[in-house]
Amino acid sequence: MKPTQTNSKLLTPKKKLPRWTKYFFWLLPIGLVLVSYLLILKDLPSPTKLGNYDVPVATKVYDRNGHLLYDIFADQNRSPIPLAHIPKYLQQATIAIEDKDFYRHGGISPVGGMIRAIVASVTRNKLQGGSTITQQLVKSALLTSERTVTRKIKEIILAFWVEILYPKDKILEMYLNQVPYGGTAWGIETASEKYFGKSASELTLAEASLLAGLPQAPTLYSPYGAHPEYAKTRQKEVLRRMVEDRYITQEESDAVDAQTLIYKNAPNIKAPHFVMYVKQELVDRFGEALVERGGLKVTTTLDLPLQEYAQATVAGEVKDLARLAVTNGAALVTKPATGEILAMVGSTDYFASPSGTFNVTTALRQPGSSIKPINYAIGLEKRIVTPATMFLDIPTCFKNFDQPNYCPKNYDGKFRGPVQLRLALGNSYNIPSVKMLYLNSVRDMVASASAFGLDTLTDADRYGLSLALGGGEVRMTDMAEAFGVFANGGIRKNLVSILKVVDKQGSVLFEYKDPNLQKEIPSQLLLQGPRAVSAETAFLISHILLDNNARQDSFGPRSNLYIPNHAVSVKTGTTDDLRDNWTIGFTPQVLVAAWVGNNDNSKMNQALVSGVTGAAPIWNKIMTQTLNGKPDVWPKQPDGIVGSQICAVSGLQAPNPDGEDKGCPMRFEYFINGTVPKERENLKRSVLIDKETGDLAPAGKTDNVEMQEHTVLSDGISTYCLDCPHAEGRAILIK
Repeated sequence: MKPTQTNSKLLTPKKKLPRWTKYFFWLLPIGLVLVSYLLILKDLPSPTKLGNYDVPVATKVYDRNGHLLYDIFADQNRSPIPLAHIPKYLQQATIAIEDKDFYRHGGISPVGGMIRAIVASVTRNKLQGGSTITQQLVKSALLTSERTVTRKIKEIILAFWVEILYPKDKILEMYLNQVPYGGTAWGIETASEKYFGKSASELTLAEASLLAGLPQAPTLYSPYGAHPEYAKTRQKEVLRRMVEDRYITQEESDAVDAQTLIYKNAPNIKAPHFVMYVKQELVDRFGEALVERGGLKVTTTLDLPLQEYAQATVAGEVKDLARLAVTNGAALVTKPATGEILAMVGSTDYFASPSGTFNVTTALRQPGSSIKPINYAIGLEKRIVTPATMFLDIPTCFKNFDQPNYCPKNYDGKFRGPVQLRLALGNSYNIPSVKMLYLNSVRDMVASASAFGLDTLTDADRYGLSLALGGGEVRMTDMAEAFGVFANGGIRKNLVSILKVVDKQGSVLFEYKDPNLQKEIPSQLLLQGPRAVSAETAFLISHILLDNNARQDSFGPRSNLYIPNHAVSVKTGTTDDLRDNWTIGFTPQVLVAAWVGNNDNSKMNQALVSGVTGAAPIWNKIMTQTLNGKPDVWPKQPDGIVGSQICAVSGLQAPNPDGEDKGCPMRFEYFINGTVPKERENLKRSVLIDKETGDLAPAGKTDNVEMQEHTVLSDGISTYCLDCPHAEGRAILIK
C-alpha cells in the first residue's frame, strides 16, 4: 500500500498576528472620523450666516513713493434687493451662464459640473471649479478662495446643507445679492448702480446680460478693467447660452449684440490703466476675494509725477494729430535693469468713453519696422552678418509658395543700391531687412522671438518674409522687454508692476527683490536673468540705434529721435497699411515706448509714413523729461568688441594694406572679435551682360549676351552692377 498523502499546508500551525493589529482594525475608522473632523468639519461655518453680508476692507494701491493711486473698492455699501424686483431675464441670464440645471439639482451637479471639474483638475494639475450657483454662494459668503481638496469638500457639504435649509428662489436671491461683480459692486443692485447708474429693476436685457457674465471673473471681464473688450466677449457668451436654453430668441440676441452700452463714469482713479493692470496681477496671484475685501496695502513701481506728465503728453500730442486721422495714443516707461514699470498710459483718456478704457500697452498690434533690431540681432548673434555687411537695396522679389511673389519696397519707394547693415538699420530700409530675415529664416526668427519676450510670435507657418517689416502682432509690454534686452547688455528682465504687498495684519505677502532696485548708476548694476543674446550683439544693436549719422538720410540730423546731450538708442515703426505708428528708445537707465493709431484699426493719414510725425514727438518729450538731470550714459563696450577701418561701400578690407585706396573711402566700424572682414575689396570682375539692356544678364539667358568687365557687388542673395545702365524697375527674383 501507498502511504497516505497528507496536506502539509493543512497541518502547518497558523501564525498569530501581532497583538497590536487587533487594535488597528477598530482604531482605523475612529482615526478617519477624527481626521475628517479636524480637517473638514471643525470650524465649518453655518449656512444660517448667509443673510449677514460682511463689510469688505478696502485694498489701497500706492505708487513707489507712497502716493495713493486708488482705494480698490473703498465704497463698502451693499444694497440687497428682493428677487421679485430683479428682472426675470437677469435671473435667466445668470442661470444660463452659471448653472443651467439650478432648479433641478440638489446643490451640486454630479454629472456635468463635477465631471468637468475632475477632468480639468487632472489635465491642468490644479483644482478647478465646476461649481453650481449654490456652491458659488457658499464659497463667496462662507469660505476662503483657496483651491484645495479640503475646501472643495467643505463647499459640497455646505451646498447640500443650504439646499435643505432654503428654497431655490431664496438661494438665487442670496446669490445675486452676495457675489462680486467687480470693484465696489457686491450684489446686483450695487453693480447696476456702479456700471449703469440705475436700479437693477430698470436694467435692459443688454445690460442684464453684460452683468450676468461678470461674477465668474469680475476683474477680467469688467468694462473698466485692463481688457474692457473681454466684457463684450463675455456678454456674447451669455446671450448664446440664453438662446440655447430658449430664454430668448436668436433675433433678440442679435438685437442686443448690436447695441452699444453706455456705462456710468468710472470712479476717480490715478493712473487708471496701470491700476487695472496691477489689479489683474493681484487677482491672479491672491484671488479675487482677498484683493477686493482683504484690506491689502500695495506698493507699485509707478512714478506718479512721471505718469501724469506722460498722460498729459499723450493727450496733447494726439489732439494735435487729429488732422492726420489719429484718435488714440499710448506710452510705456520702464527701468530696463529691473523691469519696473514707471509709467503706463493705455489711451489718451481712460474716462472719455468705453473705448478709453482700452489699454493699448497690453493689446496686440503690429510693430512695423520697430521689429527690425530683433531681426538683425539674430543675424549678428549667428555670426552670419556684421555691422559692415553690405546689402543691395534694389528691386527684389521673393518667391511665395502658392501665392504671388513678395516684392517689398521702401517707405518712400526709392532704392539705395549698396548699403551696409549699420545704415540699413539706422535708416530703416526695408529690402535689407527682408534679406536679413531670408538669411535668418522665418522659423529661426520665430524661435528666437521668445528669448526676447515676444511670446505672441509662436507659429512660423503663419508668417512669411513680411515678418521682417512687422507682419506679426505683439504687445507694447513685450516690445519693452525685447528692447530692454539691448539696454541690459543681452539680459532679459520681465516687466514688474508690484514692489510689495502687505495684508491688513501687517504681514508681507509678496516683495519684489532685485539688487538694482535702488541703483541709478548703470556702472553699478548687477544684472541677473536669462540671456537672450550676447553682450557683444546687444552693444552693436544699441550703438547702431544711437548713431544719429546712421539714420540721417531718412530722418535728418535733428529729428525727434535726437535727444541733445544724451546718447539714446531709438527705433521707429510704421506698418505698411498705416494702422500703427511706434517709437521705442532706451538708455541703460530708462526705456520709453510710444504709439499712435486708432482702436478700430482704421488707417491714419499718409503724412505719418516717415515714422517721426506721430509717436516720435510723444517719445521725445517723455524721454527728455525722464533723462532730465541724469548723466549721459553710453552702452558699455564689452571686451569682445573690436574696431577696424573698412571700405564704406563693400564693407571689406581696403585693397591697399598701407592705407586708403582710390575708389575705397574708409570708415570705422565695430565688430565682434573674430568677425572683422579679411577679404579685400575687388569690385572689378567679368560678368555676363545682356547687350539689349547693358545690364547684368538674367539667370538662364544665353542669347545676345557677352562677357564684360564691370564694377559689381553681391550680397550673397542678389548681384548689382554699379556702372551698368540699369533696367529701371527690373526686380531680381529670389528663389
